[in-house]
Amino acid sequence: MPSIRNPGLTSNAIKLLAIAAMTIDHIAWAVFPGYPRQLLPLLMHLIGRITCPIMCYFVAEGFHYTKNIRKYTARMFLFAVISHFCYLYSSADFAGWLSFVPFLTGSVLNQTSVMWSLAWGLVMLRVAHSERVTGLWKPVLILLICAVSFPSDWSCIAALCVLAFGTNRGDLKRQALWLVFYVALYSAVYLFAMDWLYGVVQLGVVLAIPILRLYNGQRGKNPTVNRVMKWLFYIYYPAHLLLIGLLLHA
Repeated sequence: MPSIRNPGLTSNAIKLLAIAAMTIDHIAWAVFPGYPRQLLPLLMHLIGRITCPIMCYFVAEGFHYTKNIRKYTARMFLFAVISHFCYLYSSADFAGWLSFVPFLTGSVLNQTSVMWSLAWGLVMLRVAHSERVTGLWKPVLILLICAVSFPSDWSCIAALCVLAFGTNRGDLKRQALWLVFYVALYSAVYLFAMDWLYGVVQLGVVLAIPILRLYNGQRGKNPTVNRVMKWLFYIYYPAHLLLIGLLLHA
C-alpha cells in the first residue's frame, strides 16, 4: 500500500490532471488528424501521454480498494461498451454505422477504446491473484486476455500495465520499469508500422511517473467530491468523445 505522505496529490487531483491531458490529446487528434510534424500537435500528444499510465494505475488501485470486485468489473465492461461507440464516432475515419462493427473497417488496431483494454487488465489482476486459477492456467489466461484486448486503443499494453501496477503495488520503481518496458514495445509497433516520430512520442508516458510519485494514498477530504469523482471519469470519457464526434461530423 502506498505510504500516506502529506503534502502530496490525492487520487482525485491526479485523475483531474489525467482528464485534462486526455482532452488535450483527443482535441489534437481531431484538429490535426494523421501524424503532423508541427510543434503544437506534437506537444499536445506528448502531454496526453500521461493519461494512460494514470488510468492503468488507478484501475489497479481500484482492484485493491473495491468492496465488490464483481460490480467493479461489470462497471468497467459496461463503460467499455458505451465508450466503443463514442470512440469510433469521434474518429476522423468514421464512415457510418458500419464503423461500429469490429474489423469491418481499418486495421486490426484501434478497433475500440482503451476502456476495453483497461477492463481486461482488471480481469488479468483477478487471474493473477486468484487462488482458484493455478499453475500454467495463469499465464495461459493472461496470454488469451492479451489477444482479446490487442485490437483496442493502447492494444494489450494498457491491460499489461494494469497487471504490472497491481502486482507490484507499493514499489513505484518496479512499476515504472514495467511501464517503460511495455510502452517501449508499443512504441516499436508505432515506429515500424505507423510513424517513427509518433513512436518516440509514446515514450512520453515517463512524464506520468513523477506525478504518480506525488500520490499520497488518499482520495480526497470531501466525501461528496469523492463520490462525484468516482463516476466522473466513467462519464467524462465517452461524453467528451461524443462531443468531439458531433463537432467533427456536424
